[in-house]
Amino acid sequence: MPKLDLTAIPRTNATGYPDPFDHAVAGRWYRRLAPPSGLTNMGVSHVTLEPGAWSSQRHWHAVEDEFVVILSGEAVLVDDDGETVMRAGDCASFPAGERNGHHLQNRTDRDCVFIAVSAGDDATDRGDYPDIDLQFTPEGYEHKDGTPYPTTRLP
Repeated sequence: MPKLDLTAIPRTNATGYPDPFDHAVAGRWYRRLAPPSGLTNMGVSHVTLEPGAWSSQRHWHAVEDEFVVILSGEAVLVDDDGETVMRAGDCASFPAGERNGHHLQNRTDRDCVFIAVSAGDDATDRGDYPDIDLQFTPEGYEHKDGTPYPTTRLP
């Protein structure tokens, strides 16, 4: 049956971000939906941002498209163009290679729940975090000068 039982899929707030960049996402909880549903050509996550949490550090991907749909609550999309309030039913897309650093911030006192979809070759993806000394490659996280961080990037 194609319908997923979300309660049967483990929820985690794991991150590979090095300290101190991991603090902003401590209240981000997600379920990876693609593996239990058999999807192999895209990633899908069911994400809950607790009040004050960020979806990620502001970033962009070289070869991976991203798409988000807000299911409930409210978040602020922060990107190179400024800030946009996102509410239930709102969607945003981030094409691969577009160097527009983006993330969602929950600035309310209620949870924000959204679906994040990604597609592209994760094995060759790379990108940048324009606000901080961090970039990623298929091998992991690095400083902007290429020195590796002692952490493991999660898929």
